[in-house]
Amino acid sequence: MKLFQRRHFLARMASWAAAGVLVAIAGCGGGNEQSGKQEVEFWTMQLQPKFTDYFDQLIADFETANPDVDVVWIDVPWADMQSKILTAVSAGTAPDVVNLNPDFASQLASRNAWLPLDEQLTSEEQAVYLPKIWKATTLNGSSFGFPWYLTTRVTLFNTDLMEQAGIDEPPSTYAELADAAKQIKETTGKYAFFISFVAEDAADVLQSFIQMGVPLVDDAGNAAFNTLEGKAVFQYWTDLYQQDLLPREVLTQGHRRAIELYQAGETVFLASGAEALDNIANNAPDIAAATQTAPQITGTTGKKNVAAMNLVVPRSTDVPEAAVKFAMYVTNNDNQLSFAQAANVLPSTAAAIDGTLTQAPADATPIEVARAVSASQLADAEVLIPALEDAKKLQKVIYDNLQAAMLGDKTVDEAVSDAADEWNNR
Repeated sequence: MKLFQRRHFLARMASWAAAGVLVAIAGCGGGNEQSGKQEVEFWTMQLQPKFTDYFDQLIADFETANPDVDVVWIDVPWADMQSKILTAVSAGTAPDVVNLNPDFASQLASRNAWLPLDEQLTSEEQAVYLPKIWKATTLNGSSFGFPWYLTTRVTLFNTDLMEQAGIDEPPSTYAELADAAKQIKETTGKYAFFISFVAEDAADVLQSFIQMGVPLVDDAGNAAFNTLEGKAVFQYWTDLYQQDLLPREVLTQGHRRAIELYQAGETVFLASGAEALDNIANNAPDIAAATQTAPQITGTTGKKNVAAMNLVVPRSTDVPEAAVKFAMYVTNNDNQLSFAQAANVLPSTAAAIDGTLTQAPADATPIEVARAVSASQLADAEVLIPALEDAKKLQKVIYDNLQAAMLGDKTVDEAVSDAADEWNNR
């Protein structure tokens, strides 16, 4: 499909969406009656208009190399993707290639919504991707997704506030973070950091269990955190809150509040992706000037979390070979490197993780330094939350009971026991 034709098609799609009929016609893949070509419908999450030129060129190059295939690209707003793909899968009108994150993709993988990739890719083709990232798109021994772009959290820290607090080095572990939080509060009256306990928001707290050596579920899917180690993690967060070492709004606000407080100079540390530095520079140049980057804070395991995006091919596709070929093309080494550079993210291919990404140049900008720190963690990073059908439900169960302990409505022992019982009896 030519560029002007694709844009005309997308304009028509937007008008249909406004009329409330997008779901009814979405995911029509298969053959193009006029051209006789195979049509691959490709959904992404909120990548327009910033990356429109990138994907127009990517698709044009693929179509040139595969003249029997037309790719129709549809970009879906982030907040709408889950409901739209759920509706499309249920109605049998899913697109042919979809951009999702592993957590949500695994929910539908448990319902056999995606094409099993072990039957489509050789072991050599699978080995293109970082092993731990490939594993994150595996459920019950079956691979369901192509790893795509990644981000690993880094620790941004305010050197001016560190100096005021008398702290020489940023913390590298949660134990060190607790000590730093106390010292910062005593010397400056400010908070060390913000982390959200809102169940619908970020999973940073849930990931901390894994980093502190506490598995969330066992092989049978039952709660594995009702242990002395699990209680210690509940106690860690409860103590920080009850000792006024966390802002009160951690119980009610999400990660956006962490960025706001850091930009306002009210917190010393911010766990975020390297790309956040651009926004900080625009919104708070003085804070940006004082900001440096350190590796992600972790627990006794040393594990680092990575946030991943992947591509999945719905099992209902009419063009499985073309869909798989296109997904492999989007996620091959060269195209992953190209998109990583354009989007300030990281690739998920094994060949891409070399010195060019992990070593910042001598005249590196702050964001280049942050990206190098982020990339240096990839070899050991993994998606910490296991592929689980009810991952969000598990997060809510743990967060709700953890909040109860933090507020003093339950003891830590009661909160852990209640969370485990609620999960096991869901």
